[in-house]
Amino acid sequence: MLSSIAFIGGGVMAEAMIGGLLNRQIVAPDHITVSEPREKRRAELATRYSIHTTSDNHQAARAGAIVVFAIKPQVLARVLPELKGALRVEQLVISIIAGGRIATLSEGLAHTAIVRAMPNTPAQIGEGLTVWTTTPNVTDAQRDDARAVFQSLGKEIFLDEEKYLDMATAVSGTGPTYVFLVLEALVDAAVHLGFGRDVAHDIVIETMRGSILYAEKTGKHPAELRNMVTSPGGTSAEAIYQMEKGSLRTVLSKAVWAAYQKSRLLGETVGKAEPRKPVDA
Repeated sequence: MLSSIAFIGGGVMAEAMIGGLLNRQIVAPDHITVSEPREKRRAELATRYSIHTTSDNHQAARAGAIVVFAIKPQVLARVLPELKGALRVEQLVISIIAGGRIATLSEGLAHTAIVRAMPNTPAQIGEGLTVWTTTPNVTDAQRDDARAVFQSLGKEIFLDEEKYLDMATAVSGTGPTYVFLVLEALVDAAVHLGFGRDVAHDIVIETMRGSILYAEKTGKHPAELRNMVTSPGGTSAEAIYQMEKGSLRTVLSKAVWAAYQKSRLLGETVGKAEPRKPVDA
């Protein structure tokens, strides 16, 4: 079990992590502290999970062997100066802030043991994927602790270069958005054919679920799987023709590239104080 963990920020992803940690009994409730500015939210988390809550970031940061930064990107520039120099050398920082670069966190906190991670939305039900990396100062024991945290959310993939985190943000972090949009479009198409919306939803969900599980279990390339269900002159061939004609591949590729560029742009601004505007004489 982890000795203690603190969260700077008590939003949706922080709650997903808390729930996963408690469900897998990786840390005891009374060893979890959350710093959250909203009183109502603090009360919700304390009641739901029997954990400690506070509005004081310093108090939370001191309480955890692991300190998870789970705040919005635009808040980081305000929080970093507040906590600079407040962490002990042996504490591990985990950041799940989109675009929050390790260098920004390390400089802003005056701390060197940092993990940068990108979980995704299915983590809220324990089916997520977290891609993560560390600074060289993170010990093997701390890596094991970080891995345990991420495994409480689902699966995890460690990569040894930070550059892959922006790529992961575009593919796995943003990925559920692409899936949900396709899901929505297929449900709408089924409704257009004449199905009731509830039936259309169930048909599409089960089709997508079964297809993904089949691809996972067979391990075959998606193109091979697609060819297996595409008979010459059949319905699949006609459907694929229309999708290719509509440049579906190109649109998806452009979407992923745009998300990647946005993540890189965030990295240049997240956690950086805005320059002061000159005062007119």
